[in-house]
Amino acid sequence: MTQTADAQKRPSQRRFLLIAAAVAAGALAGLAGVYGIGGFKGNPANAACAGAVKVAHRIAPLVHGEVAAIKVADAPLALPNLSFHDANGATKTLADWRGRTVLLNLWATWCVPCRKEMPALDALEQKLGSPQFEVVAVNIDTRDPEKPKAWLGDVGIHKLAYYADPSAGVFQDLKSVGRAFGMPTTVLVDPSGCEIGTIAGPAEWASGDAITLIEAALKK
Repeated sequence: MTQTADAQKRPSQRRFLLIAAAVAAGALAGLAGVYGIGGFKGNPANAACAGAVKVAHRIAPLVHGEVAAIKVADAPLALPNLSFHDANGATKTLADWRGRTVLLNLWATWCVPCRKEMPALDALEQKLGSPQFEVVAVNIDTRDPEKPKAWLGDVGIHKLAYYADPSAGVFQDLKSVGRAFGMPTTVLVDPSGCEIGTIAGPAEWASGDAITLIEAALKK
């Protein structure tokens, strides 16, 4: 091949390589958008939840005994802005608790383990409830709306505020981010609305193990 032919071929080769590189970069960007390749370190949600992960790491050594089933967060997760109602029927969302740490619990009267742990959740709220912390127990009974209220009164639950979602949408919203597999479901949420830890199933929330863990999570 002559030098002239080589010279004519080089620009075409360069154009082909540039086009191929552009196509590859576009494909990678598309995959990143779908699958979160590289973790999107610049993602605002990740940045907002970095503090929750630090708290999770700090309290991890306290996950034992009565709270051994808690899975602490190992990656940033901003929870959906869950919507439910208070005792007067007013709409509440998880964002209403921004600035406070929340132990969010989903329960129902048909759930035997849920009923069993409610007195302990009530005792935890009595001991640690404050402007910095609240146990937010959301009932998801889908039938008689008066039944859960009556049951709480019958068993002497008085410290927990009453919240409910008869559509059970809160369960589906948590399930959509992989944080609801059964009942009860409980999530420890930081003041920015991010997961600190999650437990599927009941726990003895009035125990020394649980109180020590929550107090550690509240420390600045």
